[in-house]
Amino acid sequence: MSPEAQPPSPRSFRPRPPLSRRAFLRAGTGVGASAALGLTAAGCGFAPVDDAAARAAAEAPIDVEVDGDLVYFNWADFVDPAVFAGFEKEYGVKVVQSNFDSMEGMTAKLNAGNRYDIIFPTAKWAERLTAGGRLRRIDHSRLRNAEAVFGAYDYFADPWYDPGSAHTVPFTMYKTGIGWRRDRLGDLTGSWDDLWNDRARGRVFVLDDRDEVLGLGALKLGHDLTTGERAELDEVTDTLRSLRPRLRGFSSDSYNNLLNGNADMTQAWSGDMAAMLAQAKDPRVFGFETAREGAPVNSDCYAIPVDARHPGTAMLFIDYMLRPENVRRNIEYIGYPMPVRGSEDTYAALVEPFPDCLVTAADLKADLFFRNGTAEAEKARDAAWTAVKAG
Repeated sequence: MSPEAQPPSPRSFRPRPPLSRRAFLRAGTGVGASAALGLTAAGCGFAPVDDAAARAAAEAPIDVEVDGDLVYFNWADFVDPAVFAGFEKEYGVKVVQSNFDSMEGMTAKLNAGNRYDIIFPTAKWAERLTAGGRLRRIDHSRLRNAEAVFGAYDYFADPWYDPGSAHTVPFTMYKTGIGWRRDRLGDLTGSWDDLWNDRARGRVFVLDDRDEVLGLGALKLGHDLTTGERAELDEVTDTLRSLRPRLRGFSSDSYNNLLNGNADMTQAWSGDMAAMLAQAKDPRVFGFETAREGAPVNSDCYAIPVDARHPGTAMLFIDYMLRPENVRRNIEYIGYPMPVRGSEDTYAALVEPFPDCLVTAADLKADLFFRNGTAEAEKARDAAWTAVKAG
């Protein structure tokens, strides 16, 4: 679909798997998750690279050329298969795919010594990787299409998680809000309080995600999104416990719960709600809102591990993915916006029924990203999450 095209009917989108790509995401679940990851006081969940020679090699420029097949590690079904096929044909390589279902799963594979050419961490995990010296430096001047990202989205020119975007290139953006069934509930008020709506009692889901659920409680109370203060976390826990009798459950398969009628309302990622357009017979039945108390925003990144065997091919893949035609194609496939100049109209057309799904530069600069805390703060957040899930 070109940027000027009218939004097609939902059934005209290319077929996708029925589950959202984050359907099995469990970020930071359970007491002891931080310890299991080897979390240090600096908040790095990765065994750091201490060898001076290895660190020096990580800073060396990467020659942008084919140096082998691409060993790819990402969420499942997050690149259009036709885009993969085009890359393989153009460069005469194979894309060898592996997938993870959580950031912890990605971490475990990397710490176990598994080697990949390109990975896709979220912002806070990109910070951990960078702090641990686990990523190759990416010279943006060697990417023909990088200017469409960094020349159009100032935020990513120097993000908090990777100063100067020295080791990453942004891949997707998304924010968190509430999806609901208009046919059952009518209009909502635009607040996290809507999850406590009596009309939806017993048919409400929240994401099975520590940061997201604690975050909505913190924003509702006016606290910092990723507070690690025990007194504030006690307030958050009490607030979320009052929601428990109204919940049907914790689930990150947000749009399917709405589609199949299991949910009247659910905490949801904007990209998954956009992807729902490929499944819904009538998108007008549904709604998506972001709360006035604040909507968490996040991004996934392209990154090249320090021990990648084929970093040149990885650089070619990043540049290939940033081509306008591939950006547009991939947005239509995954339902998530990509911060590349010229793709904005494509995403706006896709989410016309859900305008709150749009992620703008203003959303990024509102700074409602999930941040890494100290080991003590992460332990306190684990304990709060366990208490919320226990009821």
